[in-house]
Amino acid sequence: MEDNTASGLREQQLRSKRIRKIKSAIITGMAAWILVSSILTVTLLVKLFRMERRLDKLAQSVISVEQVVENVNEKGAASPDGNAGTHGTVQETTDNILKEGETQKVYLTFDDGPSENTAKILDILKEKGVKATFFVIGQEDERSKELYQRIVAEGHTLGMHSFSHKYSVIYESLEAFSEDVAHLQSYLAEVTGITPEIMRFPGGSRNQVSNTDMTEFIRFLNEKGIVYYDWNVASGDATSQAYTPDELVENVMNDVGRFETSIVLMHDASNKSSTVEALGPMIEKLQEMGAELLPIDEDTTPIQQIPADSVE
Repeated sequence: MEDNTASGLREQQLRSKRIRKIKSAIITGMAAWILVSSILTVTLLVKLFRMERRLDKLAQSVISVEQVVENVNEKGAASPDGNAGTHGTVQETTDNILKEGETQKVYLTFDDGPSENTAKILDILKEKGVKATFFVIGQEDERSKELYQRIVAEGHTLGMHSFSHKYSVIYESLEAFSEDVAHLQSYLAEVTGITPEIMRFPGGSRNQVSNTDMTEFIRFLNEKGIVYYDWNVASGDATSQAYTPDELVENVMNDVGRFETSIVLMHDASNKSSTVEALGPMIEKLQEMGAELLPIDEDTTPIQQIPADSVE
């Protein structure tokens, strides 16, 4: 009897020992699995973080390239000596040279918005009682929609500057360009109730990045009844040189004084705080010289590096 009892106890002890070993193995295995999973997760997160940083750098490089293109185009189009280097310049006729006794017409235009600076610019324009023109890109957040609506509600002219503002995309082909324009035009009509009928090419009509002859795009716009506008006065706010607000004002005033009609190129992107600071003093100086500050409308004579009426 005692032998049976002792044998039963030993078996129970052995069973308990085996169970403890199994539990220990299970716990060890789970701990190892959790550890390996944690290591893999951390490794993956590190790789994702590094990839995100690389993508950010790549995006900044793309932006920089596009900025350089616009810099070159802006400098050339506003060149006082008419020398635009490799891309051409605004073809000013003697009809637009300021004559004694003529009232100057000045059209302030802003590209690349909307952004938080657009709101600030609208505040300044409202304070000064001035209407302007905004060549906008496509942005679908609620704040941007409010700014599109505010531009229209406050009597400014809403123009198109492409939906994506990606040179490599919109200038790849006529099909890509036409799709981008149609997308932006329909989107702005949906948001504001106004269908824009004016446009400014990113980089201007004589940019050096288009893979397609720019006359094809101009012909398309002509067929759609869309008028495009270049500029003959540049503030310099898109150049690589960091102009102070006072210098931006000086750049504009130096060129405006030569023309009967001036279309001034400025930008309202999020990094254009100097433009915001320059705007008030610029308007005051233009008003002091007796210039009419107007939004672009159907009566505005376009400034075009490639005359649209020469494209059949």
